[in-house]
Amino acid sequence: MLDSPLRLRLPPAFSVIRVCRRNSCETVRLSESSFSAWSRGELEEGIRLASATGRAESACTADCQGSAKIWYAALLVGIRDLSSGARALADVDRLAAARPEAGGLETASLLCAADLAFAKGDVDTAVGLARKGVDRARRTGLHRFLPDAHTVMALSALRQGNMSLSREFANQLRDCALLGQTAQRPGQCAWAAAQLLEVQGGASSAAQLIVGIVTDDRLLRELLASQPAAAAWLVRATRKLGDEALARRVVAEASALAARNRGLRSVVAAALHAGGVLERNPDKVVAAAASHLDPWAGASAWEDGGKLLAARPAERERALQAFESAVDGYTDAAAPRDARRVVSRLRSLGVRRGRYPEYTGQDGVNTGSLTNTEAAVAELVSQGFTNSQVGERLFISGHTVAFHLKKIFRKMNVTSRVELTRAWSQFSSTAARSAQAR
Repeated sequence: MLDSPLRLRLPPAFSVIRVCRRNSCETVRLSESSFSAWSRGELEEGIRLASATGRAESACTADCQGSAKIWYAALLVGIRDLSSGARALADVDRLAAARPEAGGLETASLLCAADLAFAKGDVDTAVGLARKGVDRARRTGLHRFLPDAHTVMALSALRQGNMSLSREFANQLRDCALLGQTAQRPGQCAWAAAQLLEVQGGASSAAQLIVGIVTDDRLLRELLASQPAAAAWLVRATRKLGDEALARRVVAEASALAARNRGLRSVVAAALHAGGVLERNPDKVVAAAASHLDPWAGASAWEDGGKLLAARPAERERALQAFESAVDGYTDAAAPRDARRVVSRLRSLGVRRGRYPEYTGQDGVNTGSLTNTEAAVAELVSQGFTNSQVGERLFISGHTVAFHLKKIFRKMNVTSRVELTRAWSQFSSTAARSAQAR
């Protein structure tokens, strides 16, 4: 492994994978230059230098080539050039197969592949790869990879509506982000934790993380360079905190990043999206929605555009079209929780859809034959929410929640919210332990 001072100048994977120390190693030199350019926000130059590592001559017996290719693949996934990223990962797999003792190389490859699958909206594959990465990291003692794997698993659970499992990861990821216990992406780890906490308790519960990300140049740039939906999310979150200055800071950084990397469509779309939300300009947001390469980011932009258009009576038809596109996008991104939210808004506007994305429920847990909606109600009631609060989160009325509760009590053979909380807590703990063990 490299000495600590040099690690700071190299891509993250190099800090946990054995690479050579030779000053003459062209692969390490190019990777160092690539990481330096990327860290400055010169993403196109960073990608160009990373791609050159594949053509560099190297007599290394260590894992320099494999680490460099993982870095290149991660950059491509970040800008959502997923087909090129998949090809780069295939090269890593060939190198790892030739070096079965290279546990770090295989683990990093698995987690990068999980990120790629998640970006495509293939959540089941992403979770499966992340679990394999967890298993490999634990067997090889590379525990610094675990927060990165848990980030994928937590966000997958959140998108699919499994709040108990995502809650299990929230505090863990928050602590990892604050203590710097992540191998590759502290900004993304912090953002994942912030999303989980915001869903559970509102923006105020995630305020420390949100402010920490936005006010730290390095974390903010890393996040915006890799997550197309992050800028707009941060603008919405900082506004909920009542801090317009932080919202403007996010847009300024996203716009500067786009200006330096005009050839990267995902980066430009992210800046346009965030700027449109800040300015409350529906035309900008809709243009961003059409340009986003990331399916979830695109759906988020359609939803934001729909909200802005719905505030204008003359734009009702455009608002409905935007919301319909948002539902389709969230469905393609395997995000039924988000899709349900938009479907509820459509219903409030008098539009009924035949499809209604369902809550995924607890994985592998016997919940007494509850329906998906009943499972969601049981989960939120067990967290202490009132009927009206449960209804707000599931986009149904408080009366409907009460109706579901009666059926839940009968099916689970409980007679009070206290008994339900105790029973559901047992179900949730079993599911979470099972998910982390796989």
